Amino acid sequence: MQKILLGCGMILFINACNSNNASTSQAVNSINPQTANCPQSQVLPLTVPSKNEIFDRFDFHIRNIVADADTVKFQTLKQDFIFCRANNSWTVKSGTLPKELQPQSNYAAFAQETVNPKFKKIDFQGQTYQYRVVRQPQFTLGDNNNISRPDVANPAKDKIVFELITSNGKDPQQKTLYTLKDLQDVAVKAGYSVIGTQLGFPQITSAFVNNDRLWWSVAFEQGEGNNGIATIISYDPKTDKFSLIQPQALSFIQITDLTITGDVNNPTFWMGTNISGEGNLYIPAKGLVAYRLNSQNPNTGSLTAYTVHNSPMVGAIPDKLRLENDQLWVSTANGVCHVKWETADNADSWNCWRFAAIAKLPQKLPIYSASTNKTPAASLSGGDNVEVLWWSPVNYQTQKGRYEVRYPQGFTVELEEGVKAYEFPRSLPPGKPAVYWAGFEWHWSGNRFVRALDEVSLNLSGGGPRGLGSGQLRPDAPINWNTMRGDLELLNLSAKSTNVKYYSAWVDDAKIKPYLTVIPQERPQNPQPNPLAK
Repeated sequence: MQKILLGCGMILFINACNSNNASTSQAVNSINPQTANCPQSQVLPLTVPSKNEIFDRFDFHIRNIVADADTVKFQTLKQDFIFCRANNSWTVKSGTLPKELQPQSNYAAFAQETVNPKFKKIDFQGQTYQYRVVRQPQFTLGDNNNISRPDVANPAKDKIVFELITSNGKDPQQKTLYTLKDLQDVAVKAGYSVIGTQLGFPQITSAFVNNDRLWWSVAFEQGEGNNGIATIISYDPKTDKFSLIQPQALSFIQITDLTITGDVNNPTFWMGTNISGEGNLYIPAKGLVAYRLNSQNPNTGSLTAYTVHNSPMVGAIPDKLRLENDQLWVSTANGVCHVKWETADNADSWNCWRFAAIAKLPQKLPIYSASTNKTPAASLSGGDNVEVLWWSPVNYQTQKGRYEVRYPQGFTVELEEGVKAYEFPRSLPPGKPAVYWAGFEWHWSGNRFVRALDEVSLNLSGGGPRGLGSGQLRPDAPINWNTMRGDLELLNLSAKSTNVKYYSAWVDDAKIKPYLTVIPQERPQNPQPNPLAK
């Protein structure tokens, strides 16, 4: 047996596994919602996290959706964003995410759930089915909850297995989803190296009933060589048979959630997608995907991707989906859309709202052109509201920091970082130009480059999230960022330098008290083509 430590990437994966639990509902539209049943408005301050969670205050990733006749509730770890059907209004309240969907704080429980996950339940036609997905051969826990990995000489025997216990059964039926050999074969076919490749621990991200079958989507741990194959499982209780769909177009992309439209003969699989890496759970992939089967080979169907680069999508990573007749709810860490799925290619079929933090300005507020500058660059007059975009530390020891706020006058900066062709164009979200530059994590909105909350990588290693700025990473002082989420106007771009105007500024965090709200996502009146496309 080979002993391995449960590293940073594994801890993050387990957090995702516990908080991204399976959804079991495929709901229909409610009838006659009542305005009187809308939740009362409430001013909910932006959460100030603990010392070990300094970059989490803008983590609005949706972990669960709960709906009834009057409301649709989008649950994050600490907030509920609640939509009222009767008048299309929004309310933000303190979070009510069930305990079983929250990340476990106990390290031993993390490790145990990874090695030997508990069975979950789903009901269908009066019968209860239990299910889980595991990696075999079985891993064990050693001293200090270190995971001991069995020595597997044959990659064909190192595998990911789905287990199902029917209502009449005692022992689980087992269905192999893929082996390490399968993963290596897919990597070679795609042109990737297989050196260091190993199976990432799997997780089930959705479970529901559709067309008299049970359905599951399976994702996997990524980072430090860990990977997997995107998999959809279905089970027919009448025939006691499993079917697998592993879309080749998704390759090593994680499915965050799944729902199905259409009938049994012509289904469309709607999926949220994401990738991750060591210390970084959330990296945009293909956005919202509509996958239509090929009758001859379900793994080679047609795929349409809706991203922030080619659609009105309000966020880059769909966390949770909810189907209600002709409407599909798409929730992200930056906001929520509902779209008429039959006409999703039409921008007018989308209605989107984004999450925002707002603060009322004091009488006069000094602003800084970079996050740790000591001399103010200007000031804002009091009385008005300002949108708060981000928070960045000024001093690691005291945990003092500054909020980034919108600043219509803007500042200009020239960075000693030029433009070049992106090395891995096939990994880019559809619609994103294969151009690497200082603003790579921003996307073109039609008039400026903007950055959604889920385009800011919550990287807990390497000094945290990165913005536009200069300086070396030091253990005693944060990098001095010009902007983390401010809108960008590209002034000049060459092989050696980048000149931009950024429409944000920084204010001392003790001077303002942000609160959360939800606002309609506005689309540019006269959108212009992306200047990077040429």
